[in-house]
Amino acid sequence: MSTLHKCGALTPGQLAAKEGVQPPSMTRVIAALERLGYVERQPHPTDGRQAIVELSTSGREYVEATISAREAWLDERLAKLSPDEREVLSKAAEIIERMAGR
Repeated sequence: MSTLHKCGALTPGQLAAKEGVQPPSMTRVIAALERLGYVERQPHPTDGRQAIVELSTSGREYVEATISAREAWLDERLAKLSPDEREVLSKAAEIIERMAGR
């Protein structure tokens, strides 16, 4: 769901590739998420053999609520750090981003 939130609508094959799983596994995941009402399948606009998977309104709300909860948790913990500790974290984040090639 996170990948669909970040990337938008994808075919099951594209979603499987981004998640690093085999297409049959992704098909099962998509079916389960569809039963829960978190994703919707639409016909592919140019390829009748394909479908496009996208987050439903419920799926989008779920992902956004999860993101908000994580951010609130992190904000709460960061607020308890001293200025020196926050500075150390800031420098560490810069080093990690450089190492990751961003």
